[in-house]
Amino acid sequence: MKQEKKNIRHLNQEQINEYFENIGEKKFRATQVWEWLWQKHAHSFEAMTNLSKELRTNLSENFTLPALKVDATQYSADGTIKSRFKTFDGHLVEGVLIPTEERKTACVSSQIGCSLSCKFCATGYMDRKRNLEFDEIYDEVVLISQQSERVYEKKLSNIVFMGMGEPLLNYKNVLRAIDKISSPDGLGMSPRRVTVSTAGVAKMIRQLGDDKVKFKLALSLHAANDQKRHEIMPINDTNNIKSLIDALNYFYKQTGNEITFEYILFKDFNDSLKDADELIKIYRQVPADLVNIIEYNPIDAAKFQKPDEETVNTFMKHLDKSKVNARLRKSRGKDIDAACGQLANKE
Repeated sequence: MKQEKKNIRHLNQEQINEYFENIGEKKFRATQVWEWLWQKHAHSFEAMTNLSKELRTNLSENFTLPALKVDATQYSADGTIKSRFKTFDGHLVEGVLIPTEERKTACVSSQIGCSLSCKFCATGYMDRKRNLEFDEIYDEVVLISQQSERVYEKKLSNIVFMGMGEPLLNYKNVLRAIDKISSPDGLGMSPRRVTVSTAGVAKMIRQLGDDKVKFKLALSLHAANDQKRHEIMPINDTNNIKSLIDALNYFYKQTGNEITFEYILFKDFNDSLKDADELIKIYRQVPADLVNIIEYNPIDAAKFQKPDEETVNTFMKHLDKSKVNARLRKSRGKDIDAACGQLANKE
């Protein structure tokens, strides 16, 4: 029976060295292949032009190199770029380049679809097909980075895991991808420039603390009491606000890393001063650096609306008066369904 070919990027450097030794090739050839895979971002063996034709044929006969490809690209009037990527097995997943004067941020996905069914998020209305592999997440970052250099002549400055899927339900691949992104033989980006956003999986937030990760953490709170949060985020049934506060405090104690709260304002649902007071109460129980107040971006599947400007300003002023470090995050890429909560593989 023919043995199934292995994805070459799932081998570590020692295993690649060993393979080349076994076929009688010099060690520097293994180093060349490693560089092609992780620093020159080759997406085929054919592209490895400093290897002999025979060696490239040998590699393609013994290994696979499944890579993400850009399937479609949309450009927003505000400069945001949304890409739809296609996986080797035909699935589609989206990523976004968000440019500002100071920074170029890649918003990447960790799963194809999502299993959490948050009521305000377009991805939440899709099924979860599968987790993305660590090398596929790496490809997303590389492809968005190349876009940034091509369009804006600037390298990526930040990465946020705020695209499709729940990163902490694809824990190993997300951590391995970040490891590769921040490794000198990968993209060499500081993990401090990476933020992982979670809908709130308390057990895995604690695990991040135990693993002493170096990146930042954002909690998608969106409602400051259990009853309301349960209405819009079913995950709150098993991960209530108290368990999340405890987990965030544990995470901070173990890592000292920045924590942000994300809070989308929904008209007549979580935008009153009473809601603001409940948010302030949570903020004071966690060493959070920032509360990101996010404009709601309408989606076809949900009936939520965004509050008027006056309500938003009143809410922000109330937080400010209570010494909450809050920032209103304006939506980018709304005209191409690239804004927060809108990613859904729409045609």
